Parts: sequence; C-alpha cells; structure tokens
Amino acid sequence: MAPLFDAYIIVDWSAAARPVSGANSIWICVLERDARANLSSALFNPTTRLEARHLVFDTANDLIARGRRVLIGFDFAMGYPAGTAKALGLDIKTALPWRAMHDYLAAHIVEAEDNSNDRFPLAASMNDMMTGTAHPFWGAPASKTAPTLAARKGDFSAPDSVPEHRLAEHWIKSEFQASPKTVWQLLGAGAVGSQSLLGIATAAYLRQHLPGALLWPFETGFGELTAKRLKNTSCILAEIYPSTLPISPDTGEILDRAQVRMLSNRFESLDSAGILGGAFDLPNSISGGEIHKIIDEEGWILAK
Repeated sequence: MAPLFDAYIIVDWSAAARPVSGANSIWICVLERDARANLSSALFNPTTRLEARHLVFDTANDLIARGRRVLIGFDFAMGYPAGTAKALGLDIKTALPWRAMHDYLAAHIVEAEDNSNDRFPLAASMNDMMTGTAHPFWGAPASKTAPTLAARKGDFSAPDSVPEHRLAEHWIKSEFQASPKTVWQLLGAGAVGSQSLLGIATAAYLRQHLPGALLWPFETGFGELTAKRLKNTSCILAEIYPSTLPISPDTGEILDRAQVRMLSNRFESLDSAGILGGAFDLPNSISGGEIHKIIDEEGWILAK
C-alpha cells in the first residue's frame, strides 16, 4: 500500500511574548519522501510565530505545487470543550461551533512582528463574554490579571460551567498515561492555553490559503483515511500531542527539537507501513453523541 502523504510538517508551537530561539521556542521539522522513497528532513527554529506561519505556509505551498500531499501537525488544541462557542454568544446557526471559534480567534488575535500579542486581554474579554467573571480562562501573570482574568483556576464543578477538559484529553490521559493540561490554563509548566489561542489563528490562516487543505476531523469526519478519500485533498491539518510518544533527545539536543524530529519520523514510518490511515478514525469507546461534540467543536488528537 502506497503511503498517504509525501511530506510531514510537525510543529512545536510557542506562546513567547518576544523573539526567542532554543529551548521553549518554536521548532519545525519538515520530512519529505521522494519518488524513490528516499527521505530528507530539515529542522527550523523560527524566533517568532509570524515567521513560523510564513515558513510553514511557504514550505507546504511549494510541496503542494509540486504535487506532493502534506500532513501538518501542530501541538496545540484545535478546538474547545463543547458549549464554548455558545457560551461566547457566537453565531452557531450559520457556522459549526469549531468554525465560529476559529473565525473569532483569527479576527481578534493581535500579533506583532516582535512576537508580542494580546492573548491575556483577549482571554479576559472572552471570560467576560462567557461568565462575567474570571472563568474559565485562568493563569495570568500579576501584571495581566483583571476582574475577569485571575492567576488561579475557577470552579469547573459549577453546574453552568463549560467543561474543564475536552474528550480528547480524557482519552489521551487514559490511553497514553499522559497528563494533558486544560485549554483554559494560559500560563505555567505544560500549559497549552496560550498556544491554542495563538495557534488556532495560524491554523485558520493555513486552512484558508493552502489549496486543497482540510482540517481534521472537523472537515474530514472520522474513519480510516485512504488514497481515495484524499483524492482531492492536498493537505491535512491535525492536532498532535508529543507525550503520546517516548521522546529520547540525542546528547545535547533540545527537547522541543527532539519532539518534532521524532514525531515526524513516527508518522512517516506508520504511513510507510500502511497503518497511518487508521489513526484518523475514532476509538470504539467513543459514543455517537460524543462524536458529534468532537466533530462540531472539540476536535481530536492524531496519535497511534
């Protein structure tokens, strides 16, 4: 069975507020297979998110122009817990909740060339829209706290609260013995909230501007991917989670660099073995009602 993809772009995103390289910054691995099944890879460490966005776009666009099919994986949440778009008062009659959320963030995230951004004021504003309190987003430095954004977590057990975690995070925790953080936590070790606020805007940009790109699973649905299903698709954008794979950095290698390198190799090896397509399906433990929540708003994590 021929591989589904010709190239794999794996991205470790960052929420830094200034240009930064090395540890805890953006790392990108581009792995390509040529017509003779020879592999070539390149690693990049852009210092800002806008630089990274342009690099991923230019790389993927060039691959697509050459007739190559691309898998792009980002290590941030592509969706929010079910009920978030409704709580925000977004228009979910004319667009599915995930799309309404992506459009909202793409329109409201402000990023500058120096990597500065408005994620904390935006989170405070979104909290105000949802609850009028410092909930559900939390985790702000003292200088960024506000009446509607606190340093500490609010009460997710309240009857009217949105869920703290997505179904995908519960699955990752049970299947991979990992400890995924909630998308609502903006700051702290392992926090992914800021990366998701900032990253979704880039995912929306790529989806809009790359010809033939689809966002999994929102636009593809679930089920094993095959060459037939991908006939008119040049690029799949997916959420990944590095802790689904044991990461072993080389001597002196930065962890983030090792993660994108090893994950790209992992997806390529699964694809070459003819089994990557099955990773785009859901586990049997997910119920019908949960599937609708996932496809309509929450998203899922590509892992196998």
